[in-house]
Formats: sequence, structure tokens, C-alpha cells
Amino acid sequence: MPFNDSVGTSSARESFYMSEPVSVVAVATDEEIWRFLGLFAESTGLIHLRSRIGDRGALDQDAVLEHLGNSGPDICLVDFDRDRRAAAIIAERIHTALPETAVFAVSSQTQPDVILEAMRSGCGEYLVKPIDREQLIKAVARIGSRRRDKQEQSRGQVLAFMGAKGGCGTTTLVTQFGALLSSSLARQTLLLDLHPDFGDAALYLKLTKTGFHLFDLLENTDRLDDDFLQSFIMKHSSGLQLVPAPEGSVAHRGDLPPGAVSHVLGFLRQRYEFVLADLPPSLNAENLALINDCDQLYLITVAEVSAIRNVVRQLQYFAEKDVPKDKIRVVLNRQDKKNVLSDAQIEKALQHKIFWRVPNHYPQVVKTIHEGDPIAQLSTSEVTRSLESWADSVGRKPGVEVKREKNGGFLGFWNR
Repeated sequence: MPFNDSVGTSSARESFYMSEPVSVVAVATDEEIWRFLGLFAESTGLIHLRSRIGDRGALDQDAVLEHLGNSGPDICLVDFDRDRRAAAIIAERIHTALPETAVFAVSSQTQPDVILEAMRSGCGEYLVKPIDREQLIKAVARIGSRRRDKQEQSRGQVLAFMGAKGGCGTTTLVTQFGALLSSSLARQTLLLDLHPDFGDAALYLKLTKTGFHLFDLLENTDRLDDDFLQSFIMKHSSGLQLVPAPEGSVAHRGDLPPGAVSHVLGFLRQRYEFVLADLPPSLNAENLALINDCDQLYLITVAEVSAIRNVVRQLQYFAEKDVPKDKIRVVLNRQDKKNVLSDAQIEKALQHKIFWRVPNHYPQVVKTIHEGDPIAQLSTSEVTRSLESWADSVGRKPGVEVKREKNGGFLGFWNR
């Protein structure tokens, strides 16, 4: 029986919307309970049995905690029948050491004082043998809902950057933006380079590419865990992390597994505060999958007829694909009062407001990139001030002051 009844009487299956099963470790359960849990996991898919500790033998508190490790399961199910006192102590130790793990007591006893003892030891559910299937479904659903709520609260933002065409400065902007979030704003930030050909994010950050790239990651989602992810990560001195594009073309590859992009983004959202995506200017399935899942899409354009025409086409395509209009932000790069197309003309053609304007400093950007020291000399420019304000509007933590580098502003770290 649950110790709180905050969940309504609606079907637990209808309210159970977890992307993955709830992990369960069983402590000192008898064979009958263990078989029941195995059948329950197989038939419902709601739980994943991680392991079983002991088989009603002596309960060793230290051994149990060592087995659970620092990353406990969602649920630890403790059998209270063999040695109630030892089980209560173990339940209390688990509850104290792993507060994110829910402890379920399992027992054939139904006396109120026995249930109260389990509750005082930190158990959130009391399941009476033989375990009722529907009762377990509801108990697991409660834990699943709490985990989902926590994941939503800690959910990182995914920001996508797409150029109207090549040469709009998209990669330059996204690398600067990511470095700002990581260094000046102290946010955990990861950049994904989704260019199947000629991705330059690693080059702009002066990082040497490895043999692994983003499309390898997307094609191996069944292996995705923290260790596997780290084999793809490149780290910049600003703190920005990168999963690079391939060195050569991957145009020959087959389609990605269904849901690969969404699965990877869901995994990354739990580990980074911001995930930035450098997208090629293509209206393809991978881009659309990421755009559907992202929190914000920045369309990067310049004041050229061909670029503005492409943005019109992109906006029409996204409207046809039901991408919410308020998700899309148009960013005008290299903005200059001398541009042939005025801001008003651009907005009229797009029927969309310009969200941000990055001033033109193009000759200096080209010069510093050619010298192998991307934009380090722009530290006092209007470009930098514009990018600082943009990143600050997105990533500022309440009460945290933006760090300014003495040697060349926030972009000085490209010199390191």
C-alpha cells in the first residue's frame, strides 16, 4: 500500500509516459518474487531489472551499498520477511545514501506497526505478498512520473543554427555563441556539427578532428551511454565541447535508425545545459527531426537577394511541416546601414521580424580565420558586443556576473 495517495484513480498505463523503463534492483527477494518481477518486466516493459542482491541470505549493509554504487536505480525493492530489522537498516541506509532512489518494502506481514516501521526506514511503498500486479503498476507509475518531472525540470535547451545558404557565417556565429555560453556564462554547452560534408566547427575552434564523428554516434544509439559519448567529444579551452562532423563525405551512408536524432537529443539534454546544432542549409530528414525537437531555431541570413529568397523558402517549408512560427528566429549577420537591402525590406519580404542583428566586420573575420586565429582580434568590436548581448539574453543565470577576459575580452581564449 502506498504511503501517499496523490495519484488519481486513472489507469496507470495511461499516465505512464516514460521514454525508458524504470530501473529496479531487488535485495534479498525470494525466488517467487524474483520470477514475478521477471515476468512483470517482460510483459509490461515498465521496469528494467538491473540486478538481484542476495537470495534471502545474510543481509550485508556495506555490500548492498557497494553493489548499488553512486548511481542507484530508480527503485530498490527490499524483502522484509527474513530479517526485518536488517532490512529496515538497509532500507534506511539506501534512502540516506541514494535519496533519488525510491525504496519499496515487500512483505507478507500487514500489521500497521510493521508497515509503520518500513515507512520510518525510508520506504515509500509497501507491497504485500503475493504482489498485486495492478498495485505494482501504479507504484511504478508514480516513480516514473516523478522521474519524468525531474527530467523536465533539468532539461537542457537545444538551439539550432541554420544558414540561408553557404557563406552566411553560421559556423562562425555558433562557435562564438557556444564559447560565450561556456566561458563567460559558465554554462555546460555541447556543439553538434551536423554537416555531412565539409563541417568546419572543429577547424574554427582550432581542434584536431578524431576518427569519430556525429553520424557515427547517430548510427549507434543502441550503444549510447556516458562512456560511449566521451569517445566522440572534443574539448575547447573555453569549456565548449564538440561532436565534430566527418572528415570526408558520408553521402554514401544509409538512412539513420528511426528516432535516432530524438533519442540522442533526449540523452544530451540530461547532461548539458545547452546543446547547439550547426545545421547545413538543407531541407532534409535529419535537419527536420532536429528542428522538431529543438527549443529554438536561428535562421542565419545576410542582406543579399539570394539569401533572403532562401529564407522565404525555408519559412514556407517549415510552415508546411507544422514547425511553430514562434520557434523560428531570423538573425541578420553582417548588418550594415550601407547594405543594398534595408532591414525594413528584408522583414517585408520575409513577413517575419528580424530577431537579432550582428554588425558587419567581415574583412577582419576573414583575416583572422586565414591566420589560423579565428576572430581573436575582434574582442572590442561591435560584433563581440552584439554576440555577448545575444548569449547573455539566452544563458544568463540569475545573480551570475558575466566574466570578461582582461586579455582581449571573451574571445581572447582563441589565442590560448
